[in-house]
Amino acid sequence: MAADRPRQGTAPRRLAWLLGALWTLPNTVIGLAAGLAGLLAGARAHCSRRDHALVFQHWPWGPGGAITLGMVILHTGPTLDTACDTYEHRAGRCRHPRIRLGDHERAHVFQYMVLGPLFLPVYLLCGGVSVRNPFERAADRYALQGRGWWPGRP
Repeated sequence: MAADRPRQGTAPRRLAWLLGALWTLPNTVIGLAAGLAGLLAGARAHCSRRDHALVFQHWPWGPGGAITLGMVILHTGPTLDTACDTYEHRAGRCRHPRIRLGDHERAHVFQYMVLGPLFLPVYLLCGGVSVRNPFERAADRYALQGRGWWPGRP
């Protein structure tokens, strides 16, 4: 029966996910350390299958919003289901509908899984947290369209 057959590509996708998780492990350890420090100050942690990350909510430091470190998302609010503006919208370059913050951060998880320990230096060289950064624009595109989380990919 068709329902009993495994989905095509499941094993290769799982292997790619595992390799990406191992490759970005140094970044994830940094995120875990920051998340654990946040737990001492009242943050709460949960595993989000949807966002492919361990999420620390009510993380007590920072200007607000979220930051991804490997497969860890540090979020100052109560839920990643929060609506937010894209970087281009905030910069006045265009008008976009609001996006789900978790979708944007999930794109960064995928980007980390590709670049591993190279992600942070490459991200900073590309402009850091700004509309100029192609990683941020790609994460916004992914949150808007559900595809295209890699920079330069439509």
